[in-house]
Amino acid sequence: MAYDGTRYAGFQVQPNAPTVQGELERALTELCNEPVRITGAGRTDAGVHATGQVINFRTASALDGERIGRGVNALVPADIAISAVEPVGEDFHARYSATGRTYEYRIRNGPERHPLERHREHWLPVPLDRSALDRATRLLHGRHDFAAFAAGEGGVREVRSATWSAQEELLRFEITADAFLRGMVRAIVGTLLWVGRGRIGVEDFGALIEARDRSKAGPSAPANGLCLISVEYGGRQRNTMRRNEDDEE
Repeated sequence: MAYDGTRYAGFQVQPNAPTVQGELERALTELCNEPVRITGAGRTDAGVHATGQVINFRTASALDGERIGRGVNALVPADIAISAVEPVGEDFHARYSATGRTYEYRIRNGPERHPLERHREHWLPVPLDRSALDRATRLLHGRHDFAAFAAGEGGVREVRSATWSAQEELLRFEITADAFLRGMVRAIVGTLLWVGRGRIGVEDFGALIEARDRSKAGPSAPANGLCLISVEYGGRQRNTMRRNEDDEE
């Protein structure tokens, strides 16, 4: 499933605030004619988007997956969409069964902002040193305690890949790991931007990882540039909507 997180207070249900989970549960409860609770693979924060979120739920409804998908899409706001519904085993859990997740962060690095993409990317007019970004990013690979980038308690995670790519002024940072600490990707991006702007060196970035001290790392990058693009289950990726945990983000 996919959603534009701009007007939501995050994925997870919160009192007195609109959330993606709240909209989905409202739609499923109406459609299935019974209370339905869902679980998401990633509990994205306020303003964060998804093109490859995965949810699971139980229902006694006789509706098949195709009708549930069509029904939910007819009942939720236009900034949320289900792409596929299929049955799973009783032991499947969208969050705990996941073996990997991939996020991307988009930055428009140029003198002019793109007004039509303002909810989907972070505009940064200051030039960035791409070589330094690439060299610092390689230091993320492998198993580390990423406490320096955690909004809360740290922990060991395995980053399987982390790369930057560019298409004219649009920079894409893509990172895959077995799981992510809360706030981890946005803090990593914010600190890498320190490297790209020359505020700290590549070696300093490596030292920050080893220090495991959030107060020494950079600020979190804005939420609007972040998107959950796929979730992996035992080698199978679920990212149907993509065209081109304690898991946050």
